[in-house]
Amino acid sequence: MPLPFLTADRDLDGGGRTADRAALPHTGPDRWRRPYRPGPWRVGTAAVFLLLASFVLLSAMIIGLAGSLTGAVICGVVAALLIAFALRLLRAGVWVSASGLRQVGLLRTTTDPWSAVAMVRTVQQPVRWLGLPRTVQGQAVIVHRVPAEEPRVLITDRNSDFQSRADAFERAADVLEAWAAEYRS
Repeated sequence: MPLPFLTADRDLDGGGRTADRAALPHTGPDRWRRPYRPGPWRVGTAAVFLLLASFVLLSAMIIGLAGSLTGAVICGVVAALLIAFALRLLRAGVWVSASGLRQVGLLRTTTDPWSAVAMVRTVQQPVRWLGLPRTVQGQAVIVHRVPAEEPRVLITDRNSDFQSRADAFERAADVLEAWAAEYRS
């Protein structure tokens, strides 16, 4: 079963390469797409939560067969929450389309139309390591909005998608800057 939110658009990688098969089932610029693949930290964490959900579902089945319907329902709800969390974790990231720039987080999604984006650029600054409070020196792609607000960090080279993947970060940063340059005007 194809999972389109796990794939990156190969046409967007800036390398000028075209794939024999499209990475996504659609090629139109009006569809939302992630210009990079999710990193191993993000995929591994989601896999652990899905594994945990399978154990909880197994325990729900055992509890239900033992005769405690309430306990089975509670375990089923916990498993459903774990699965929803894992899927949301996989979907988190930066998405682009011809209509704007979307930053999907675990609990919040922010969408900016290209008319509200003043500039997207890569800067050297202290960044959070894997989303934890600890900061290290690294690179970040930030977006400056038209109503002079504080710049917002889109991606960093130390987050769960790009940890130990410097080339992937550079490609994603170039693609985000190219989309901003093309659709901002």
